[in-house]
Amino acid sequence: MLDVGPEHPQFGRAIECSCRIDDQQMADYERLLRISELGSLVDCTFDNFFTDGIGLPPAKRLRLKFVFENVLNYAKNPFGWLVLKGGYGRGKTHLAAAIANYRINHGQPVLFVNTPDLLDHLRAAYSPTADVGFDDRFNQVRNAPMLILDDLGTQSNTDWAQEKLYQIFNYRYNARLPTVVTTNQELEAIEGRIRSRLVDHRLVQILTIIAPDFRRAGFDETQPDLSTLDLHNDQTFSTFNLRERELPQHEANNLQRAFEAAKAFAENPVDWLVFNSIAHGNGKTHLAAAIANQLARKGEVVLFISVPDLLDHLRATYSPSSVIKYDRRFNEVKTSPVLVLDDLGTESATPWAREKLYQLLNHRYIARLPTVITTATPIKDLDPQLESRMMDESRSTFFVIKAPSYRGKIRTKRSTHR
Repeated sequence: MLDVGPEHPQFGRAIECSCRIDDQQMADYERLLRISELGSLVDCTFDNFFTDGIGLPPAKRLRLKFVFENVLNYAKNPFGWLVLKGGYGRGKTHLAAAIANYRINHGQPVLFVNTPDLLDHLRAAYSPTADVGFDDRFNQVRNAPMLILDDLGTQSNTDWAQEKLYQIFNYRYNARLPTVVTTNQELEAIEGRIRSRLVDHRLVQILTIIAPDFRRAGFDETQPDLSTLDLHNDQTFSTFNLRERELPQHEANNLQRAFEAAKAFAENPVDWLVFNSIAHGNGKTHLAAAIANQLARKGEVVLFISVPDLLDHLRATYSPSSVIKYDRRFNEVKTSPVLVLDDLGTESATPWAREKLYQLLNHRYIARLPTVITTATPIKDLDPQLESRMMDESRSTFFVIKAPSYRGKIRTKRSTHR
């Protein structure tokens, strides 16, 4: 009992010994460690995180350092929630584990668990042979002094799983308990009730990691997921064949001018550049890819995609199973900092396709967003509304490549002597 006078509210009441409180806290701490999954992640610290990334341009190195510094500050003072977004292998789990290891090394209890494994732990607690009953296990999770949920969105979204995750998030949201979430999903794909809590800027800090996959050094994943530029990474200005020993002089000169126009656009991407030619395989796509590759290597965000593939991606968003809404996907293309549309005119020219392409290109025309288009369709056969924008000399350079296909029979350059 406390040594207090009769007027004190605790007079005559038994209180728990401080040593028992310490024992209880230690027991709670050990229980959290038993269900935590740091395992091989105990070596993930802030000291061994690559803050410069792998081959990142300066702007993206600065962004990665910004994320790193904010995560480190959160580890030191974990107020509110932290959401780490980004693709596979970009360091989200490393940073989340670094938070856990930092807190544990400072004597603070942390529950670090992969989201699907957490749900497995809860299911297992229903078993009559379980060491810990479901209620106790569930309370351990939602009351953890710090909870780190790795890979939210990779779990099987049964009704039961969604209900339990919502209960955990809602409880911790109301109690303002420190919570860290990592996900490779867009937040739009996460269950609505949970998402509404994850996007509350009063409590939650959302950090997106823009970096290549650390497990695949040299492979650039900083570009949009729609982009197929990685399939054209060998198509650069240095690998472009000007065919000077093969083509007649007027065709060689024309190809040289196309090459120079492409290089000029890559140096200063303003308005539109259109490469047109009835012939297939004469360098249009190579030049467009060379522009995209040069800009991407300077740190620009470039979306390179063929028109038929783009329309397929847009159609796929109408599926009930799609995790990406049509509006978000369309807006991603419409507002891309640099857009390269390959093979315009090879798509199925349905009214829907024509409408979407017009909406997309009309927006970029009005907004004067850098756009490169290749097409083997005669200009008179394209949609008149698109033709008028591509032929507007104040906003578009329309270049007709006169060289024949590389894939045809190679012609020897004609002699200029008679």
